[in-house]
Amino acid sequence: MGNIKQGELPPIPALKEFDLNSGNLLERMVFNHRRLFLALIALTTLLLSFMAITRLELKPSFEKMIPQSQPYIRNFLENRDALRGLGNSVRVVVETTDGDIFDPAYLEVLKQVNDALFLTQGVDRAWMKSLWNPSVRWTEVTEEGFQGGPVMPDNYDGSPQSIEQLRRNISRAGIIGSLVANDFKSSMLTVPLLDRDSATGQGVDYFGFSARLEQLRVRYELNGADSRIKIRVIGFAKLIGELINGLIKVMMFFALAVTISLLIIYRYTRCIRSTLLVVGCSLLAVIWQLGIVSWLGYAIDPYSILVPFLVFAIGVSHATQKMNGIMRDIGRGAHKLVASRFTFRRLFLAGVTALLSDAVGFAVLMLIDIPVIQDLAITASVGVAVLIFTTLLLMPVALSYVGVSPAAAKRSVREARDDRQHRGLGKLWDLLDHFTERRWASIAVTLAVLMGAGGFAVSTQLQIGDLDPGAPELRPDARYNLDNAYITEHYTLSSDLFAVMVKTPPEGCLNYQTLVLADRLAWQLQQHPGVQTTSSLVDAMRQITAGSYEGNPKFFSVARNQDVLNYGAQQASVNRPELFNTQCSMMPVIAFLSDHKAQTLDEVVAIADRFARENSTQDHQFLLAAGNAGIEAATNIVVRDANRTMLFYVYAAVSLFCLITFRSWRAALVAILPLVLTSILCEALMVWMGIGVKVATLPVIALGVGIGVDYALYLLSVQLQFQRLGMPLADAYRHAVSFTGKVVGLVGVTLAAGVVTWFWSPIKFQADMGILLTFMFLWNMLGALILIPALSHFLLPREKLSTRLV
Repeated sequence: MGNIKQGELPPIPALKEFDLNSGNLLERMVFNHRRLFLALIALTTLLLSFMAITRLELKPSFEKMIPQSQPYIRNFLENRDALRGLGNSVRVVVETTDGDIFDPAYLEVLKQVNDALFLTQGVDRAWMKSLWNPSVRWTEVTEEGFQGGPVMPDNYDGSPQSIEQLRRNISRAGIIGSLVANDFKSSMLTVPLLDRDSATGQGVDYFGFSARLEQLRVRYELNGADSRIKIRVIGFAKLIGELINGLIKVMMFFALAVTISLLIIYRYTRCIRSTLLVVGCSLLAVIWQLGIVSWLGYAIDPYSILVPFLVFAIGVSHATQKMNGIMRDIGRGAHKLVASRFTFRRLFLAGVTALLSDAVGFAVLMLIDIPVIQDLAITASVGVAVLIFTTLLLMPVALSYVGVSPAAAKRSVREARDDRQHRGLGKLWDLLDHFTERRWASIAVTLAVLMGAGGFAVSTQLQIGDLDPGAPELRPDARYNLDNAYITEHYTLSSDLFAVMVKTPPEGCLNYQTLVLADRLAWQLQQHPGVQTTSSLVDAMRQITAGSYEGNPKFFSVARNQDVLNYGAQQASVNRPELFNTQCSMMPVIAFLSDHKAQTLDEVVAIADRFARENSTQDHQFLLAAGNAGIEAATNIVVRDANRTMLFYVYAAVSLFCLITFRSWRAALVAILPLVLTSILCEALMVWMGIGVKVATLPVIALGVGIGVDYALYLLSVQLQFQRLGMPLADAYRHAVSFTGKVVGLVGVTLAAGVVTWFWSPIKFQADMGILLTFMFLWNMLGALILIPALSHFLLPREKLSTRLV
């Protein structure tokens, strides 16, 4: 081709002059057999729709939320059979708003709640605790020796005498602040859950379990004859139930995003058929994605439920580019088939490269050793892969049949002419054109560097894990967080348990040296201000030993005599069986933490890890970590390690595809640098908003990079095509903006308008993701429109392109 003068575009042949056998093999296969292609698409859609309807499940899992190959988690999973009650559990508090718990009516309600939970599927009944559970016992020392029994008297009948006996037993059992509130206005049921239901062998149905908890709440709190009762519930199962309940509103936001996309795209095109095709092809990709993941056996959980919107968003971006190119060519007089094939040729490579970059960016999440994120990576990669068929291929083929509105096509040509004549939006494009000039480019690049440096300084304060009490996934005023706040206020011991497992040979936990070391570990943990208290077999044996000598404080210690230790263990096995297993080869040292914030967990882990490394031997190993806080601490470690690694691989993959596409490291830099700036500023925004990096937010930046690279690929690929033909940078950029840049702006605004509605979601992590994605969509758009011409001025002058890119 010869050089093209300013303002000129290559001519488009008429249909009768167009060679139907031209183009690459894929183009000929698809467009020369359009009916067969559409029939295959329709058949595949019917099949995958059936799969999605009949097989797709909403199935969250506790084990999928934890990094199973992390050393701490491996320690927990290998020994969890000996650590019942320190894994996945629910805490149910029954409160009376009038009087106290020493009321027959209250105790009867508590008994009914206890029985209902005891018989619920998935409950580990042997380790359930409440006032009505016989495993909760009291012990005291008398002149005749030890006496004890269940806290709830065997002969309880609701009489004043039995109520008074219960009061004494609670005081002697030392459960005030743990199972009984400090103000005696509520009591707690601790309900451990099995990993798999003993009857069915299936994992716990968390949504069903949460629903049964709500039924108890409705029965005794809302519909009960005694309106003084309030039931409060916390725990992973209840949290998942709250998230799933919020997903109904999430579906409403998805529908709202689709509606917003329809309105904005129609406002731009004024063409109903093309607008419906853009949205329809994008929704078709969502159906395919759901069908394929259900066929592969994957389920949807509260974290991957956001993937369909991302697939829809990427689909809208690519389909709109195809629609805009075809509309422009039809407006220039081309037949709809010719226009479709020419647009296919111009944009297919950029589209495939963008989608492959998206897919690889999502696939990189597979490196994170957290199954729920790995599932998200697979479902997102599948969704992006199907977009090749539903947007890159189906969209131009469908438009080759239906075309676009003649009025809309003429309007697009008129708007392009107005742009060239510096009217209407042409004034905005004139402003963007200035960024190809040295002065404006220097200002843009300098500001970008300053913003990047400032953002990086702020982003160094980005924290890992939870930064707020309760469940940060939910709003502060959510019922779950209000229940958690009540329990924290009225109970001395929190629900955040961090346990170090002391593993020994059989009967080794009664070794004097082992007990002394466990006691020293507990003492070191108690020195941290975030630790309320600790509990271990040593505490129980110390009390039993002192009690054996009439409570003499001189004997409140760990005895060296093995017979005394054996007797203490025998007594502890009756009253505190959770403190060691039946073989006496495993005992936990449990720390009750004031909260589960990232800083608290990091510092407690540091204390325990240092002690374990210094004191573990073949006879006694100190293994981290069990308890819900221990599991969360291990998850934070994996998230911290994966955060930078993930970004490195995402950018490495995107850079590789840009190099393949542009065949120039300079052009790849022009495409990548705006994305880097957006990532840095997004992390700074997370610091400013008080959002920590955790399982729910870890994929956001990778997703933003994957979607943001689409803008750069479309805009820069067209710009380079015109530069290769000999156009100056300013003219090439103007044509690129006119052809694809306007749609970059349109898509950026459309996607941002769709996700910004998430701010009102009841699920806080979705609201946070909505804000972060809105920011990334808009900044990636601005980076493409402003920084690409500015960086091109310095990195892609015409004389260098002519030798490097032709």
